[in-house]
This record gives sequence, C-alpha cells and structure tokens, in this order.
Amino acid sequence: MRRGRAGAVALAVAVLSLAGPTASALAAPGSEVGMEDERLLLSEPVQAPQVVSEWADAGVDVVRIHARWGSVSPGAARMHKPAHFHPGNPRDPGYDWQTLDDAVDLVRAKGMRVMLTVTGPGPLWSSRKPGLHDPRYMPDPALFARFAHAVASRYGDRVDRYLIWNEPNIAGWLAPQSRCPRRRVCFPVSPHLYRGLVRAARPAIEAADPGAQVLLGELAPLGNRAISTRTPIAPVPFLRAFGCVDAAYHPIRTGACAGFKPASADAFGYHPHGVDHGPEVANPDRDQAQIGDLPRLLGVLDRLTRAGRIGAPGRRFDLYLTEFGYQTSPPDHRIGIKLGQQARYLQQAAYLSWSSPRIRNLTQYQWRDEPVAYRGKGDPSYAGWQSGLRYVNGRPKPALATFEAPFVIDLAPGKTRGRAWGQVRPGAGRRDVTLLRIRPGERGFTPIAELRTDADGYWSRDMSFERSATYRFAYFDAATGAYTEPMRHLSGVVDLGSDRSRRWHASQP
Repeated sequence: MRRGRAGAVALAVAVLSLAGPTASALAAPGSEVGMEDERLLLSEPVQAPQVVSEWADAGVDVVRIHARWGSVSPGAARMHKPAHFHPGNPRDPGYDWQTLDDAVDLVRAKGMRVMLTVTGPGPLWSSRKPGLHDPRYMPDPALFARFAHAVASRYGDRVDRYLIWNEPNIAGWLAPQSRCPRRRVCFPVSPHLYRGLVRAARPAIEAADPGAQVLLGELAPLGNRAISTRTPIAPVPFLRAFGCVDAAYHPIRTGACAGFKPASADAFGYHPHGVDHGPEVANPDRDQAQIGDLPRLLGVLDRLTRAGRIGAPGRRFDLYLTEFGYQTSPPDHRIGIKLGQQARYLQQAAYLSWSSPRIRNLTQYQWRDEPVAYRGKGDPSYAGWQSGLRYVNGRPKPALATFEAPFVIDLAPGKTRGRAWGQVRPGAGRRDVTLLRIRPGERGFTPIAELRTDADGYWSRDMSFERSATYRFAYFDAATGAYTEPMRHLSGVVDLGSDRSRRWHASQP
C-alpha cells in the first residue's frame, strides 16, 4: 500500500455529506471499536495476556484474528495433501489449532468478541499448480471450502462473524493478480479467483455455523495499472471484474466471466488505510478507495448489487472497516505521518464511522509498532508496519490518549453552528460528560453543557461555537468500591482558532 503523494488532492465533499450536524438521527448506534495486532496476539504469548487486558481497558469491542490456512494445516510445504488428512474435519489430528485457540479464548475471557478472517496462503498442496511452489497461486476453492467449514465448526460457539480472505487484490495474499500475455498487456485474474473462493466458502461456513455473519471484500485500498502478474489491482477495477462488468458497468459474458454466477455475503469488509490522505481528503485517482473515498466505494458496490452482480441483503451492503491505521514518523521516516496527524486522523475516522449508518465497525491496526527493519533506500526502507498506538517498546504515542477519548467538533467553514461529538471508552453503560470551554484571556475552562452518553459511551450535541475558543470534555470513572472516589478524566483539546482541519476539528492531547 505504499504509494507516492498526489500533486493535487481533491476535497472529499461527498465524505463530508456523510456526517453533517443535521444528521445526528442517522448515526449508527453501537458502532464497533475493533483492534487487530497479529504479531502480539499470535506470536508473543508472554506479552499477549497483558496486551489483551489493555485492549479491554481501552474500550475495544471486537478483535480481528487471522485463521490462516497454511499455519494450522499439516504438510504446509508438501505438493500433495497428507494421506488420511480430512481438511473438512476440525478434529482431524493433522490440524494444529492451539495458537488460534489460545488467542480466541484470551480475547473472549476479557469480554471482547472475535471476528475471524478465514484466509490463505494455504499449504502448498492447496494450490491448483503446486509445482510452481507458491501456495498463494490459484488456491483450490473446494479445498478452501473444507478449511472454512472446519474453522466455523471449531469456533462456532465462540465466533459469530467470519471474513473471507485477506486483501485478495495483493499478490502477497492471492496470485496471480493478472495474466499478462504480452509486455504491459494484462488482464485481471485475482477477482475471478476470489469470486470462486467466496462462492465456495460462504455456504460451507453457514452450514457449520448457522446464523453466522459472513463478509466478503477485505480489499486493500490502493493498486496500480498492471504491468506484471504481481501488480496489485486497485479496488474499483477489482470490484468491477469481480462482478464481471466493464468500465461502463455493462455485463461481460466471455473469458473468465462465461457462465458468471455472483458471489454474495451479509456485509462488506474493507481496509481503507489513508497512508498520507486524511479522512477529509479524497484520492483524485478514482480507481482507488481510501478513508476519504468511502462514498466512491459505496457507489460502486451499490451499482453492482442493484444489478445483481454481487449479492447483498436488500441489494445494499453495510461496511465493516476491519483494518485501518496510519504509520507514523517516528519511527518510519519514509512514509510515516506526523504523530499529531495520526491522532487527528484516527478521531476523524471514528467520527465518520459513528456518523454513517452504513459503517458498522472501525478496527485499529495495530496496537504496537512492529520493529523497524531498515533495508536501504526507496520504498523498501523502514520495512515492517508502524501504525501502532504504542511504539514497539510499549511507550504510548499521542494517539493512544485520543483513541480512548475521541473528541471532534464538526464545524463547516464560515459557520458558527455545528456538532460536538465524542466517546468515553470503555463504553460500559451511560456516563455523564461535561463539555468545557476556554476563551482567549480566560484562566481556566468553564462548563458549558452537561451531557449523557449512550450505552456505548457515545455522546453528541448540536450547538453554536466560538471560532476563537478552545473546547474539551470531562468525565468520571465509576467508583469501584464503597470507599473509592471516582477519578476525573479530561479529553484532548480542540483549539478552533488554530486547528487546520477543514471541517472535522479533532482534539490534540
């Protein structure tokens, strides 16, 4: 998802329309706060219990975990399936579920829900061309369906949401992305591979776990014009190929689309990483779909579902933003953004998620940075992923404080009336909130409104604002015992006089 900066960036007018001060009645109640950190949860067993406790304390509702095919299956490097192994049977002794079991149970023990991404790469023997020695290459849909059935059978009593495959528009997860019969002349392949995987896996999951929610999509937000079989496909052309339509949305009935049958799901999962684009800014390349381009993404999905090219409930998908974050500098001085920008962008995205009735989840990726592995000049430098709310050593970034108590003032340019919005995390029941203001020359903050959150900790107030003033909110922890005094907490501050946001003015710690 590394991509150069655009010279001219268009303003996301359509995104802003998702969340105006007059739209509070449309806000989605109970918008989920998600978390994902595979490295800590699956690869750091000593640290995992403490980390999961921190997630619960920070108000996380649901944790995303990969159920990775090749990691739990036997004979991962073999060209042929091990004899006597039954991939559809979760009790087959060939499976090794222990790490995944421990992660699921640890999260649930702290009161959070789990959503499982059922994904490859699989074992080498799951490829339809194992002789290429690439387990990502053309995975067999029938074998994947058996694996998906095994996952849902094993975890059906602990999980009620499954996501089918991770980022199928990237060659690191699914190959080939394209077929290129001549130099720089390429045709998409991965959308058709993915359609087959979804069509096979969804009924297998539902047979094993009736009533479970199944999501397709899980796309990365950026791609490029194909010049090789490994070039990532941008999400908009990927979706058109997935639905077998051309650029004008006319059906295609030849080639991989001959005998087309649509895939379907209960909702659409997506990874709208902004990279260096904030939630108020659209990518001018209309093939891409980042956090500022969600109206574009929904428009594509709505055209495809209305035409019956993808199956959705009522021909209308809800969005689950199941992986989202911003890498920071420090530590990544190549493509990371400033620490203050990370804090601002994450709050703006949280407000967007709450404000739109079609966005049901926003999952932060990651909790802690991965170690920086410097590899030289250019894009490969600073390898790893550094979008955590904490540095790799556990030290908090400024965004951690605003993640636990986000605060946004939605105030359009030139206006004095808008909306104050925030959340108290964890959102365990209704809480009292005091909105505070300080004017230039005043010595302290003054209470201006008493509010009460909903059961998920969210609150909002439509009101008038002073452009020269600074705002924050205060709340108390509930007392934990008969002799325990509740602790007062303060949010970050929104200084309307100096904040550079166009409309969604987010707090700084």
